Amino acid sequence: MEHVLIPPHGNVLVNRVLSPEHAKVAKEKAASLVQITIDEEQIKDIKNIARGVLSPLTGLMNEADFVRVVNEMRLANGILWSMPMVLDVSEEEAGRMKTGDEVALIDEQKNVIAILHVGDIYSYDAMHVTRQVYGTNDQAHPGVDRWMKMKPLLVGGLIDLVDNSKEPYYEFNLDPLETRFLFKTRGWKTVVGFQTRNAPHRAHEYLQRIGLELCDGLFINPIIGMKKVGDFKDEMIMKTYDYMAKQVYAKDRVVCSILPSRMNYAGPRDAIYHAIIRKNFGCTHFIVGRDHAGVGDYYGTYAAQEIFENIAAEDIGITILKLENSFMCKKCETVSTSKTCGHQDSDRVPPSGTKIRNLLTEKKPVPWEIMRPEVVEILLSVDNPFVE
Repeated sequence: MEHVLIPPHGNVLVNRVLSPEHAKVAKEKAASLVQITIDEEQIKDIKNIARGVLSPLTGLMNEADFVRVVNEMRLANGILWSMPMVLDVSEEEAGRMKTGDEVALIDEQKNVIAILHVGDIYSYDAMHVTRQVYGTNDQAHPGVDRWMKMKPLLVGGLIDLVDNSKEPYYEFNLDPLETRFLFKTRGWKTVVGFQTRNAPHRAHEYLQRIGLELCDGLFINPIIGMKKVGDFKDEMIMKTYDYMAKQVYAKDRVVCSILPSRMNYAGPRDAIYHAIIRKNFGCTHFIVGRDHAGVGDYYGTYAAQEIFENIAAEDIGITILKLENSFMCKKCETVSTSKTCGHQDSDRVPPSGTKIRNLLTEKKPVPWEIMRPEVVEILLSVDNPFVE
């Protein structure tokens, strides 16, 4: 029987990457087009759309998709989607384009990234968007802060990717066509995806091991992009997970590849978004732990798990593994959860991010009960492993 992988979200794996020949023509054409400069995080969005990471999106959201996603977590055609994917422009920039135009999206060095086929140009209410998407208007929330600082108009439309470069971390930047080929080559029928923005501690490792016990393979997919101050730097995440994949886990049971993207810190909505992305990569299962994609105390500890209770299985199309908060129990002498450990809180060593950060900042080793000594050694090998 042929090995059939899970279908992508919306049943079509999008590919808006121009062939080298067509990219050359588009690059030459771009010189005569209106040009809009986009930043590094917007470039990541554009490339993710074009490579099918965000299937079924084929471009930036037009108004009908945007409004329904913000209000109902659905695209205009009814497909489940939780995060708005947009490009903000100034009134001056909007005045230089109209529906039906082609616009060149360029980086700050004037390199052509993509061609945008302009669809809708529309306004939005940032306060309404942030209340719906993040559950708050508090500008201390990094996602809210980003929206409050955006330009006043949005532009939607199909994109054609001209620059398909994958730096940095080229060898760890696989697109869905590549991961699906790799999973199929390895004979994996079930694959569990793990989202992270941190170097691994014992609790992360415990969740990953549960996933590996249930599935043929583990897809570790750290977010590489803009994060808040105090998060681990990208290179530290990559070095520590490269160690785990090569030195800790069973050979050929783990694939580690990056997700070039900003962190949204949208809690429950991000959990849905992250699950859909891993489904597009070819995962059949996705781990959602405590405070998934949270920040501060904006979301309940298990809010990101609870949101799936109101989503039909056929709408999300990937199995969600809702796993408990874990800790090292001194009496159990292993990592446990409240489901498996009957001891007191005083016997439990939780994986405190604040404690890990404080110890590493002071150049002190993190206790082995919280983080592997080899991982700690990697993190202590640099002056500062955190975003400043």
